[in-house]
This record gives sequence, structure tokens and C-alpha cells, in this order.
Amino acid sequence: MSDTSDPQMSFEARLGAVARDVAALLDALLNDSPLPGEIARPTRLVAAMRHGALNGGKRLRPFLTVEAARLLGVSGPGVLRAACAVELVHCYSLVHDDLPAMDDDDLRRGQPTVHRAYDEATAILAGDSLLTLAFDVMADEATHPDATVRAALVLGLARASGLGGMAGGQMYDLAAEASLNPHTVEEIARLQAMKTGALLRFAVEAGAIVAGANSEQTAQLVAYGKALGAAFQVADDILDAESDEASLGKAAGKDAGRNKATLVKALGLEAAKSSRDALARQAEEALAGFGEAARILVEAARFTAARRN
Repeated sequence: MSDTSDPQMSFEARLGAVARDVAALLDALLNDSPLPGEIARPTRLVAAMRHGALNGGKRLRPFLTVEAARLLGVSGPGVLRAACAVELVHCYSLVHDDLPAMDDDDLRRGQPTVHRAYDEATAILAGDSLLTLAFDVMADEATHPDATVRAALVLGLARASGLGGMAGGQMYDLAAEASLNPHTVEEIARLQAMKTGALLRFAVEAGAIVAGANSEQTAQLVAYGKALGAAFQVADDILDAESDEASLGKAAGKDAGRNKATLVKALGLEAAKSSRDALARQAEEALAGFGEAARILVEAARFTAARRN
């Protein structure tokens, strides 16, 4: 693992170091050798999974897990495994979101999406396998020796990614595209809190769980994660409206054409930017009780609002 013990290390350096550690562990996890209890790992399926998980990205979600745990004085291989489990769920969601039945995208991070590089059936199975591998990683004793902690991590991840979280949010998103009625701000906030916010919030909470946070620390970190997740999605909507394909690494300007439920559409671009900035400040304020020790997570909130891709 990278040495990130220097308290003066910059946000950008920490983000890069965690991204490298996450990529290295994902590379090790996504191999052809079956684990105990598995029969065989199809080579084509492993290749498709690797295409969906090892194609770059900022690795913000696992970074939040690692930094939340570090804020509480805990680090190491188990924390990184929990972080990678969160990232595996995120990667699965991107593979499935890109499918023709969902957002129908041909590019992801400047490369062909999994269903374009392989085929739709393989992409569906790759997404399914990334999702289930996430729970395999989270439930393993290598992630934490305490079964109670592992159970809490698995439960939290399931609820953030499933019916009442990310998958449910995607269902609301599809319904919004087909709706003839204007999308209300309340409906948009609920949809985005589920589709995008739930996993970002849990990424922070996972760090708290694996580090053994007390109830007050957990509440502060969860409040931070909720605000950060909301800010991230508004920033994403703004980027879709303002940026181009070269900057984003995927098609831009698709939200308006598909009747997506976004604050940009509901409020206008400038009001959406004000909302994004207010949410980022709210995330920062949630960490006030941690003082200077939370510097990196505070900078993560600012980065979320200011990002350009």
C-alpha cells in the first residue's frame, strides 16, 4: 500500500495514492483463479469485469471510505478491502447504466463501454458478477476479524445499493424520463439521493463502521456523506450541461434530450450551481467537530463542487 502517513500530504496526492492502491487490489481480485467454493471463472467474463473496473476513474468512493477511517485513526488492508467493495458496486452500476435499456452510452472514461467492447449479455453478467464480488469481499474475514462489523458493512452496502437505494433510484430515473409532468425539486432530490447519494453516503459510513466509530462520530460522517452525495450529483448534472465529450470521457448534453430529472432543468443552471455550492458547504460544516483532522475530507467536498469531469 502507498505511504500516506504524512499529515501534510495534499488532497490530490492522497486521492492519487488511494486510487493506485484500489486499482492494485481490484487487479488482484479480478483474476482467473477460482476461490474456495467457486468452480471456475470464465475468461471472457473476467476480462469484461476488468474492462469495467480497471479503466481509470478518480476512485472517489473508496477514497472516502479510506479517509473516513483514517480520520478515526484506522488504516490498513482491511479498510482498503471495504473501500474496494464499495468501488465494485459503483463499477457494476456503471456497466449496467451504460446498457441500451438504461442510458445507452457507447463511451465510459474515453473507452468503449462494456457492452460495446464485448456484448450486452456479457455486460449484464459482468455487472452481476462485480456486484456479487463486492459482497464476497466485504463478508470475508480479511476485511475485518469481527463478524458483527462485517455484517454491518454488508447490511449497509446492501441497503445503499438495492431497492431503497441505488437500484430504486435508477427506477425513479427511468420513470422520470417517461413522465409528461414537470419534475419537482422534491422528486429530483429523492431520486438523486437514492441513485447517486446513497452509495456515496455509505462510502463514508463504511469507513466509520470499519474504524469502530461511536454514535456521534458516525452521525457527523453520515451527515457529511449525505450532503456530499447531493453536491456530487448536482455537479454531475451541471457538467452534462456545460462540458463536452472530450472532457467527460462520455457523451455530453444527454440529460436535456432524454428528459432527465435534474436540478439544472428544474431550477436553471445558475440556481443549480448555487445549490451545488451550498451542499458542499453543508458537507464541510458537518465535519466541524473533527477540526483540522478532517482537512482532507473537507477538501474532498470542495473538489466535488469544483470538478470538471
